[in-house]
Amino acid sequence: MFKRSQNDKSQDGHDSLPPMPKEIYLKRVVAKIDTRRLFFILLGVALFCLVYFSPAWPDAIDPEGKHFELTREGKAAIALFLLAATWWVFEVVPIGVTGITIGVIQALFLIRSAQVAFSDFMDPSVWFIIGSVVIGMAFTRTGLTKRLAYKMLVLVGEKTSMIYLGSFIMTAALTLIMAHTAVAAAVYPLLMAIYALYDEGTKPTKFGKGLFIGMAFVAGAGSIITLLGAARGAVAIGFFRDITGREISFFELSYYMFPVGLVMVLALWGFFMLYCKPEQKTIPGLRERAQALYENLGGITRREILTVVIVLLAIAAMSLRSVIPGLDQINKSAIILVSTILFFLFKILTIEDLEEVPWNIVLLFGGAMSIGFCLWQTGAASWIAIEWLGLLKNASWFIFVLGIALFVLVMTNLIMNVAAIAISLPVALVIAPYLGVAPEVVLFASLVTAGMPFLFLVGAAPNAIAYESRQFTSGQFFVAGIPASVLLMIVLAVFVRIIWPLMGMPVIIS
Repeated sequence: MFKRSQNDKSQDGHDSLPPMPKEIYLKRVVAKIDTRRLFFILLGVALFCLVYFSPAWPDAIDPEGKHFELTREGKAAIALFLLAATWWVFEVVPIGVTGITIGVIQALFLIRSAQVAFSDFMDPSVWFIIGSVVIGMAFTRTGLTKRLAYKMLVLVGEKTSMIYLGSFIMTAALTLIMAHTAVAAAVYPLLMAIYALYDEGTKPTKFGKGLFIGMAFVAGAGSIITLLGAARGAVAIGFFRDITGREISFFELSYYMFPVGLVMVLALWGFFMLYCKPEQKTIPGLRERAQALYENLGGITRREILTVVIVLLAIAAMSLRSVIPGLDQINKSAIILVSTILFFLFKILTIEDLEEVPWNIVLLFGGAMSIGFCLWQTGAASWIAIEWLGLLKNASWFIFVLGIALFVLVMTNLIMNVAAIAISLPVALVIAPYLGVAPEVVLFASLVTAGMPFLFLVGAAPNAIAYESRQFTSGQFFVAGIPASVLLMIVLAVFVRIIWPLMGMPVIIS
């Protein structure tokens, strides 16, 4: 408060305060309008209205002459996706809020019932992500992430290029035996511990951007190698068996996919060394510091051992689903959530940890599941697939295979990769014989791109988990994903044209 003196009198004898400066007295606070944010909010709404209120679109016709009508609900689903994609890429609201918007619009515009639209937010796949995140939290709380991070840094040394490579190889290697979502959740806190030794500031860095986006990308690259990395492989092989009558074994899939996955991991390492070149080539004294920090942790504790045992048992149970008949009936989400229950039963985690679950990411994937099922159940996804594949019916075998792979790549960035495979592979396998294309090359090419959605955070759970690092925006992720996707298509083209035929894969029907 201002202090008054005896001389602080007005002309009429009353007490008065010193006059305020005119520019302060007259100043008004005017809220600044974020024109960029407003533009993209309205752009998303405009795209929705443009498609939703447009006249009925023509039917899609498959090679056998069957008509696929795009219903009002299907057209509305496409309109909703355009709105969500715009808001997601430019983050006009928190990405989880865009997820909620997807459910709300479905209910308001009668695209699907509210009960169906919102129940997708509780889909088992969403719960699998929650279980995976909780595993990462358990690793962090017990100190396992620091133990592993410091040990890795001692091994790879002080060069940031080798830290990139070591982190990428570790992530890809783990996807050979466990789902890439669980891998990303477990590796994420480890990378946070590594990054803390690189930069203690709050601002994003190029190294942080490359480290976390790279983790998401190589998790996808590694997940294509075995059936244990993701569910999409088993689904695709099932379609392939039903349509062609031929069985693809676990080891046959790995035989053809291992070199692709390995090349992509190394190619992505080179890509990020150029695209996100670290500010520092080395971190002087890092190895000695990491060794000292590792020794300060002391011996491994009972809580750490118990955490490792719980996680390994969950991984073993999920892995055995692929090889033991009958066990595949048990949902993997239920298995991984057993580990969550055990963490709290044994007091490895507490209620405070439960409250720190990143619900923004959970809601993001709830919305992703909802729009994915919406496109699928309204027939919009099938209509899009038939329209796209119809453009390739007169193409050469090489262009046809790459065209199929490109379509799967685009769709797997928009909806679940399992759904992308389900809507595209059956149609592609029907068209393939007319062009003299062997079904095997269609299957494997589709699986390669289905595993590496590099454009949208909703394309795969590792993308969203990496986003929690706050080292990049969803728009920056999208921009980085464009050249990475081009790189993927180039690598795939080389394998389809040269390497896979040399390995014995049939590509054309003689």
